[in-house]
Amino acid sequence: MLIPVILSGGAGTRLWPVSREGHPKPFMLLPDGQSLLGKTYRRAAGLFDGRGDIVTVTNREYYFQSRDHYQSAHLERHRGHFVLEPTGRNTAPAIATATLAVQAQHGDDAILVVMPADHLIRDEAAFQASVAHAVELAKNGHLVTFGVLPSAPETGFGYIERGQPLDTKGAAKVLRFVEKPDLPTATQYLESGRFLWNSGMFCFSVKTLLAELQTHAPELLEQARACVAASTAVETSGCVQQELSATHFAEMPDISIDYALMERSANVVVIPATFDWSDIGSWSAVADLVPADAQNNRATGEALFIDSQHNFVQSEGRLVAALGVENLIIIDTADAVLVAHADRAQDVRRVARQLKDKEHEAYRLHRTVSRPWGSYTVLEEGPRFKIKRIVVKPGASLSLQMHHHRNEHWVVVEGMAKVTNNGSGSHLVAKNESTFIPAGHKHRLENPGVIDLVIIEVQSGEYLGEDDIVRFEDHYGRVDACC
Repeated sequence: MLIPVILSGGAGTRLWPVSREGHPKPFMLLPDGQSLLGKTYRRAAGLFDGRGDIVTVTNREYYFQSRDHYQSAHLERHRGHFVLEPTGRNTAPAIATATLAVQAQHGDDAILVVMPADHLIRDEAAFQASVAHAVELAKNGHLVTFGVLPSAPETGFGYIERGQPLDTKGAAKVLRFVEKPDLPTATQYLESGRFLWNSGMFCFSVKTLLAELQTHAPELLEQARACVAASTAVETSGCVQQELSATHFAEMPDISIDYALMERSANVVVIPATFDWSDIGSWSAVADLVPADAQNNRATGEALFIDSQHNFVQSEGRLVAALGVENLIIIDTADAVLVAHADRAQDVRRVARQLKDKEHEAYRLHRTVSRPWGSYTVLEEGPRFKIKRIVVKPGASLSLQMHHHRNEHWVVVEGMAKVTNNGSGSHLVAKNESTFIPAGHKHRLENPGVIDLVIIEVQSGEYLGEDDIVRFEDHYGRVDACC
């Protein structure tokens, strides 16, 4: 049995201001309107002739967003199994716990194909052919990694040195894994013809991976077993939700699978990927997905270029005019603008790092924030007031909650709202009607209809922070959470 395992983590700080802690790189929409995560789901589903399981390892905070992307990919015939991490712990804990979860469901002989959620592969037929090659090697007890033929002396990727050939399709023993090199070293690797880029994709059987971990990382395996044993898996509507024990997971090391196992094992083989591959690791990589004009300017959204060349503009709603400039990256979002020289695309992570150090909200959240029940957008805010646009999905509801410091005035602009206010029962509020929630009132907002409920919320009070919330009941397990 073949089980795709999608690793959906990482902040993607080089793609700020679109990629943020609360809306990381896998959820980014590419110029074609699809997210990287959605594309990965579809690619995983393409490995099956019929129905199959797709395992996704991600942070528990991204579970509902991930399910939304899964559903938008129209993969209802596949069962989604979400292994939810309480915190980030790198790829070794993620792969170990996912493998144990698959073992419990499908046994030792299941073959796993591990793929990051933030890679772009457009030639799916070639991808499927490479996976079929890897599966045959995995059945023979190998740990298989996918190497990408380098097209340039890239310093942003790790490398794999090939050793003894194993078959006529290009598979070879792995001599060594090499960290990101400097430019002269990367040039030597390219010229030698022995090195491949390390894609971070793997294929192996459950029994092989666990046996190799037992030999080379027994403590990690023991910790993973304890963590999975203490974790519960609940299946609802064809989807398994398995939350890993926070106590046990916190004891696991923050280490990559390369360091923990692949660099130590003598049983690793590499196959050269026959498909196109990009890790979309910078805005330059995103720009390459967009057609260029005669002056090599590229744009998504509305942009105007005058006496300008070799620029990339992405705008989420405003016109961006570029006059007399060249080699710039301009990314315009609702609350932040990035202007960078194209040669400094890899340094955008420094901006994100400084924002994080300063605890600036623009590192963590966008103006529009996803929630299990829908989303909210901050339209305007100032001293003692905040205005939001709230969208509640059909059949969804916010928690039964109370605020100590703020009053809320709701105006329905689309759909029908069901409102509970201070124990007086519930009532319906129609389009163009409003209701008022004083501070201290226990209340709930629900959408009983079949279309999105859209309301405008005006908050007023001494304190308007998102942590001014007390939950009494919640359909999404957030009674002890703050958001």
